[in-house]
Amino acid sequence: MSHGKIREDKTCLNCGHIVEERFCPHCGQENTEPKQPFHYLFTHFIEDFTHYDGQFWKTIKYLLIRPGRLTKEYLAGKRQMYVAPVKLYIFISFITFFLPTLFSSSEEELSDHEKKEQILKEKEQDEKIARFTDSLKHSLQKDQLIKENVSHHETEKDVKTVDPKDRNDPEVGTFGETADGKMSILGATTLKQYDSLSLKSKDKKATFAFLKPYAEKIFHFQEQGLKKDQIFEKFADNIVHTLPKALFIYLPIFAFLLWLFHNKKKWWYFDHGIFTLHYFSFLLLGILIIITVSELTSLLPDNTIFNTFSFSLYSAAIIYMLVYFFVAHHRVYENARSISVVKGILLFIVNLFGLVCMFLILMYVSFMTMH
Repeated sequence: MSHGKIREDKTCLNCGHIVEERFCPHCGQENTEPKQPFHYLFTHFIEDFTHYDGQFWKTIKYLLIRPGRLTKEYLAGKRQMYVAPVKLYIFISFITFFLPTLFSSSEEELSDHEKKEQILKEKEQDEKIARFTDSLKHSLQKDQLIKENVSHHETEKDVKTVDPKDRNDPEVGTFGETADGKMSILGATTLKQYDSLSLKSKDKKATFAFLKPYAEKIFHFQEQGLKKDQIFEKFADNIVHTLPKALFIYLPIFAFLLWLFHNKKKWWYFDHGIFTLHYFSFLLLGILIIITVSELTSLLPDNTIFNTFSFSLYSAAIIYMLVYFFVAHHRVYENARSISVVKGILLFIVNLFGLVCMFLILMYVSFMTMH
């Protein structure tokens, strides 16, 4: 209930009808003073969404622990007691999108000057490590040549036939890591070196062309002083920010698949849309809880007990999110248990394929939009 001051004048400012109590019986507007204290802007927003009469918290409770209950209530016409599905999804999506920005790392909070100093220090340390590594390799190679009594001519021949990239850090598959913590792609650690190797390679032309956009992005970040772990951390953060948008795009596809598997006369596409909105709201809420718990557990000491506890908690949350769909699907569509299980499994497999495709696209978009 709003705490705005009620007007003494009983004429509604919106439609002109007489207001006997707090709300106009004709248009529903609250008969409060048009000018309120500044804090009213924020309190009114919270009150409007959560409805201190329990609408919001009842919706969240049913969404979390009573699979399918919200959908059944809404389709039965009981809509005033709960937050509307679209409004609920948008709100939870916004919070899930906004929350990770509150957990920014200390590195992101550094000033530009501090960042530059930190990058310079890291580069100096990397150069020292690289010089030490090169010196050590040179000494080991020299000792090995002496022990094996390799002739002078054979040594010259071997040196000439060795590819320049082979004398650097060894390549480990397509993606590797150098001794100083930098990423290597097909043996290259810079874009110039990558282009050079691409021109020389004959059997990997397609591979070099396919990985070129990724190489440009990774080498760009490495020029800014970022290490492999920092690049992947930035990538993971970008995925979290993009996920709500991707799920929103997948909403109509999920509802369409439900429509294909159920009676077209009994269930309209609208009904499947409501089920989808509620289920995806639950998924986002689950992701939001996992992110929050993850940030809180990261503050705990790094030992076996806490790590086991965190792993068990995440596993239980993921299992519950999977089981939730089957329970909600059975309760809403009211099929026989065996039919519901079969349909649920088929829907799960089809949507799993769709979600994997969506996630691959999401990873590509997230990687390419990193900055």
